[in-house]
Amino acid sequence: MLSKTDIYELVTSLHDNYELSGVVFAKEKYNVMHEAGYGFSNRADELNNNVNTRFNIGNGGKIFTSIAISQLVEKGYFTFHSLLKDCLHYTFPHFDENITIHQLLTHTSGIPDYYDKDTLGDYEELWKDKPTYAFQQLKDFLPLFENGEMMHQPGERFYYNNAGYILLGLIIEEKTGIPFAQYVEENILDKCDMNDSGYFSMDQLPANTAIGYIDDEEKDSWRTNYFSLPIRGGADGGAYVTAPDMVKFWECLFKNKLLSREYTKKILEPYIKITSKEHYGYGLRITKMYNTVFKYHIKGYAPGVSFQASYYPKFHLKLIVTSNQKIGALDVTNAIEDNLTKDISIFFTD
Repeated sequence: MLSKTDIYELVTSLHDNYELSGVVFAKEKYNVMHEAGYGFSNRADELNNNVNTRFNIGNGGKIFTSIAISQLVEKGYFTFHSLLKDCLHYTFPHFDENITIHQLLTHTSGIPDYYDKDTLGDYEELWKDKPTYAFQQLKDFLPLFENGEMMHQPGERFYYNNAGYILLGLIIEEKTGIPFAQYVEENILDKCDMNDSGYFSMDQLPANTAIGYIDDEEKDSWRTNYFSLPIRGGADGGAYVTAPDMVKFWECLFKNKLLSREYTKKILEPYIKITSKEHYGYGLRITKMYNTVFKYHIKGYAPGVSFQASYYPKFHLKLIVTSNQKIGALDVTNAIEDNLTKDISIFFTD
């Protein structure tokens, strides 16, 4: 197991080489192994990031949507095998009628996405001709994909899909009568005492919130990501969290405080094999080594955002890396994992 000194030296070296901008928080069982902020939360005013700075986590917010859906399944509103057409009143003229909740959760529904990385490239390109401030509610995204053609048959394959999670969020709103963000804040964030986290509008960010930055190396300049993301996060991502709050989230999830033991297991089940080692559950990824879970993890990447939240059950280690630039989170996570896995074959086969 890594020591506090090991983690400190690893992160310090990375900071010196890459100029990290964010927070690194590591906790082993009950002991905080590392907690520190790096770089600026506000470059113009040279305000430093600190351990309790809030960060946009991009796609990492999908885990909250999957838990919210699972809570409603547990309460009997519908099942994971219920059909989309039976759970939502909107009409989608070209969607297959056999799409299920399970397929939306696992990115196997085949519906068209509002952001196709294969044709658009960077997520920022999507908003060049669309005012980001116009996307205040989940239903505002529907015109971007509701009349599109299916990409493949339901259940045929994994294809990461933001639109599917927009639909899941709309189902939550329709079944509960509560706006998506309010539901998550009351039924997930509050239950975990994640008091510094929430869904904030980018034009009304609370104090101690990091501004996202996009760097142009050729011009040696930077700009904010204000016009590169929807103004407010939703079911497909965009929540703001602090690193300590994300540790609380992992602890609540694995102590079955958000769902019963039965339904927590459903969140963590490796339903879809993405690579030889990586699988997808409901809103999170599972990495296996030697047929054993090495880590459960959530990641989010977007213009001015990089985020990794990992839990390593064999090591009882929770590692959170938040950043207000597109690089950083993966570098820190990989460096720590490289050290964790030096003798992992002995550890996992013991």
